[in-house]
Amino acid sequence: MTMLDRMRRHRDWLKWSLGLVCVAFVLFYIPDFLRGSGADAASGDTIAKVEGREITSGEFRRTYQAQLQAYRSAYGANMSEQLLKQLGIEQQILQQMVDERAALAEADRLGIQASDEEVRTRIVTMPAFQENGAFIGDARYQQLLRMQRPPLTPADFEDNVRNSLTVEKLRAALTDWLSVPDNELEREYRRRNDKVKLAVVSVTSDSVRAQVTASDADVSSYFDAHKDAFKIPEKRKIRYLLIDIDAMRAKTIVPAADVERSYNNSIEQYTTPEQVRASHILLKTEGKDDAAVKAKAEALLKLARAGADFADLAKKNSEDTDSAKNGGDLDYFGRGRMVPEFDQAVFAMQPGQISDLVKTQYGYHIIKLVDKKNATTRTLAEVRQQITDQLAYERAQAQAADLAQGLEKQISKPADLDKVGKAQGLTPQESGFFAHDEPILGLGPSPEAATKAFQMKQGEVSGALRASRGFVFETLVAKQDPYVPKVEEVKDRVRDEVVKQKARELSKQKAAELAAKLKSASDFEKAAKAAGVEAKTTDLIARDSPLPDLGVAPAVEDAAFTLGVGTVSDPIATDTGTAVIKVLEKKEVTSEEWTTAKDRFREELLTDRRNRFFAAYMSKAKLKMKIDVNRETLQRAAS
Repeated sequence: MTMLDRMRRHRDWLKWSLGLVCVAFVLFYIPDFLRGSGADAASGDTIAKVEGREITSGEFRRTYQAQLQAYRSAYGANMSEQLLKQLGIEQQILQQMVDERAALAEADRLGIQASDEEVRTRIVTMPAFQENGAFIGDARYQQLLRMQRPPLTPADFEDNVRNSLTVEKLRAALTDWLSVPDNELEREYRRRNDKVKLAVVSVTSDSVRAQVTASDADVSSYFDAHKDAFKIPEKRKIRYLLIDIDAMRAKTIVPAADVERSYNNSIEQYTTPEQVRASHILLKTEGKDDAAVKAKAEALLKLARAGADFADLAKKNSEDTDSAKNGGDLDYFGRGRMVPEFDQAVFAMQPGQISDLVKTQYGYHIIKLVDKKNATTRTLAEVRQQITDQLAYERAQAQAADLAQGLEKQISKPADLDKVGKAQGLTPQESGFFAHDEPILGLGPSPEAATKAFQMKQGEVSGALRASRGFVFETLVAKQDPYVPKVEEVKDRVRDEVVKQKARELSKQKAAELAAKLKSASDFEKAAKAAGVEAKTTDLIARDSPLPDLGVAPAVEDAAFTLGVGTVSDPIATDTGTAVIKVLEKKEVTSEEWTTAKDRFREELLTDRRNRFFAAYMSKAKLKMKIDVNRETLQRAAS
């Protein structure tokens, strides 16, 4: 699995991580996030304005670099800016900054602000400024601010704390009235935590696709009934002058001294932090008698230390279901990925060692350290080519942006594309027709260029636009109005839709026949096997869990939690075909578990409800605000 695959798999964690970094960024490390401090606030071009409040390229770069370092701490030296860009991190960061300024504008409109006393109280209680439970004093406070890069003045820092508090007060004013009724609270807790164990068989459309065909008559009939679905959208054709970053990069020479300087200045980028591989057994305490759980954990610890197979103990006893099925294996992880108590214990161990009981918020853990990898740093020789390529690209990108900016005043009519192109050694090109969401011939996927093409009139020339290959100036050459095509023009698309529909119907038919056999069978798995399909058994799972061959399937989930134990379902339509399930076991939340979790869950649900309300409120508020974003400046700042 590639680094990008892992990041996409954990996209929700990444969003959480971004929010966490931004909070830390506001509260201490780089307190120019909301307003901008000192030189950085004044440095660089303006990326965006929200009701007159600026976001500068200097502020953006500081936030971006902080996020990059956070990901590298979590994922190691293999993290690159290219991966971040593929995940759209720069857009997320900009949106976060725009949202913060929009919140400040709304607070100002409503007359909400933080007082000097509130700012002072927040600062003196920050952990960064505490020692032995007391404020470190003004002298050391100012010293710590001066140690930041760039140095911070108390006024800059306090303004940003004031902004952070103002947003908190706005959120409180808008959401503190919200509540969650007890009956709704319990219903939602049970909905999330009741579990079910299933045997699942599925007849996917793909598995029967080869058994169906679509005749020409089928194609014609389907097309006549669904003509609008095959309508060809409006398309446009442009003529453009491209400033190609790759072409400029090929001519860019990077001195060896610059490569060495970049390596030394970013040595942490090439360092993989210490990592460990561990297995664990977890016995949960929530809703249970702590002493009884601890006694069982101590008994398991004795067995493990006496030589019992740790993986077997984990499979049979651990209540961390994800790792238990793998013998408790947690794979490799770095510091900070586990809760503090677990983290502290595991990094103090040696390979082969089994820990004492470790108590965390989840319960009692028994940890076995499998392997430990010391922190390593790749040498300059190992990464020289990587750095050279990166610097060459960055410099070519900057040169291309500067050239594009310089040419804007020279290109105002279509003929200028040829005139300026000749002077620069560039040749204008013509695209084919493309729809708004299609790649442009010669440019590839270039949303900004495509959007502009659909806004222009013939005879107009755009300014410099960002394209996948660099910067482009374009003029509209021709338009093609939307139309309903002849069936011959889209025959392959129509045939594919007919085959898909027939395959879905066949999967339903086969699943219905299968369900009839399974309902009358004494052994679900054997009956499924005899019918030529495999029954796959799940663990005890909650709602929204992926199912074998189906992924997350709401219709199957609804049936699973509605049917009684031992019941076989009717055929259930899914996105991939049709499924039949048998409910093997149910585990409902007990009254004791609910009583224990009630207060914590109320806070969790209330926080979620307040966050969603605040987000919806601010989305409407932003519609009335003047928000301007300079995409070119954003691209330069993120490069």
